[in-house]
Amino acid sequence: QVQLVESGGGLVQPGGSLRLSCAVSGSIFSTATMKWYRQAPGKQREWVAHISSGGVTIYADSVKGRFTISRDNAKKTVYLQMNSLKPEDTAVYYCNLLTASGVNVYWGQGTQVTVST
Repeated sequence: QVQLVESGGGLVQPGGSLRLSCAVSGSIFSTATMKWYRQAPGKQREWVAHISSGGVTIYADSVKGRFTISRDNAKKTVYLQMNSLKPEDTAVYYCNLLTASGVNVYWGQGTQVTVST
């Protein structure tokens, strides 16, 4: 059974920082591709960042230079460091796991990030 549990969301002022974590149960983490998505109220879920099993990272243009995705295979955890946060970053952030086979996809329950004064 694969489970993803996000944490680290909260309320932060514009310009502030937050670090999201996503802990994964099961033995497939090290070979999986991990992604972060977000969904703002009234909008479709959008992809934010990606890290391959080998550590290759890719970012959406909207967060490039401000967000950093990383992974710790020993802890089976993926992180999203978010700096210089803007009100438009307000959303529920979801962790996503794609197995090495490319067949199975798993989602976390989401964590709320609110950027506001």
